[in-house]
Amino acid sequence: MASARISESVGRVFTENFTARDVAEPLASFDTLSAVVREFMQARDFEIIDVRKDGQIAGFIEARSLVDSPCGQQLRRFDDAIVLDEAAPLLQVILKLNKSSHVFIRILGQVGGVITRADLQKPPVRMWLFGIITLIEMRFAELIERHCPGDAWRQYLSETRLQKAHALLDERSRRNQKLQVFDCLQFSDKGQIIARNEDIRKRTIFASRNRAEAMVKKLEKLRNNPAHAQDIVTSDWETIVQLCEFFQSSTNESPKSGRPEKQYP
Repeated sequence: MASARISESVGRVFTENFTARDVAEPLASFDTLSAVVREFMQARDFEIIDVRKDGQIAGFIEARSLVDSPCGQQLRRFDDAIVLDEAAPLLQVILKLNKSSHVFIRILGQVGGVITRADLQKPPVRMWLFGIITLIEMRFAELIERHCPGDAWRQYLSETRLQKAHALLDERSRRNQKLQVFDCLQFSDKGQIIARNEDIRKRTIFASRNRAEAMVKKLEKLRNNPAHAQDIVTSDWETIVQLCEFFQSSTNESPKSGRPEKQYP
């Protein structure tokens, strides 16, 4: 069984290197009448714009609040909104979007961008989500390797799943790939082992077998949707938020705390 230990540097790629600037959209700015602004926003399907006063950005307006009156009457201050730096991790952006319909982005000290949930359909987010789930699969493999000596993990899988793994091994062997049966297990198989082995499961964030199995199914679906360009916000939003919460809580945990290791779900 090949080792799948996850290095801290790899983990940091997904907690630090994907940032708000990767998905933010620039904010258009106006200081004219709302009728003109409304037409502009409707034509481009903009939800939010900046409003200028004396050449300086003074606040923002949401499309739903526009009426036939000057922009300033619907002006909202950025103090009332969520504003993040352009270097804010994508993880933080998503958790903020779970509480607000949009997040403003500060660029060079001034609000100049905005992110909505629709922006999470972009390729950087899909890459990020796929990568995090891959890290989780690596984590599953590491835990199984460490706590299921030899082929002890087989007892947690059905004969059908084992047969599928053997069939894949045979196919890869014909391609001169030197692998073992464990290397041919699917994400769901590894998740099933984690869920059914209580000793391993206690080292994760899953409180019960049922919760572990349910989350593994959600994660598998979430991984497949980005890979096939499916809508991930409408169908997988709850899973995305849970994944971010899991990842944030696990990476914030001190390795010297003495608690069971829970770096990843």
